[in-house]
Amino acid sequence: MSEFATRKSTNSRLPPEVNRILYVRNLPFKISAEELYDIFGKYGAVFQIRLGNKKDTRGTAFVIYEDIYDAKSAVDHLSGFNVGGRYLVILYYQPAKFERRADAEEKQKELEELRRQVKAKKAALAEENESQ
Repeated sequence: MSEFATRKSTNSRLPPEVNRILYVRNLPFKISAEELYDIFGKYGAVFQIRLGNKKDTRGTAFVIYEDIYDAKSAVDHLSGFNVGGRYLVILYYQPAKFERRADAEEKQKELEELRRQVKAKKAALAEENESQ
């Protein structure tokens, strides 16, 4: 019996949130992609790693495995793992949750812009009333 068939029979029912794409948080800012390949590669073939490099995405990464069972094994073994004095937080990627977060950030920016416009109008009205 192959290794895949053995793993599949022992884990035949995976929870619905299990995904081959992992979202990793709380990484040291100085960690390299090669170091991540070394850490995550122990649990199976890694297809791709995307390391956050912008100010708001530093310390995060997406790790994509070839096989869903390898991803589950990595989550089971590496959640809470200490890397560079920081404990990893590993979640399954959920696109709907990330879209909601992006929408909320966009709405917050719109709200700030509207507040700025109202403030400018109030200042203009106050200035107009003072000059009369």
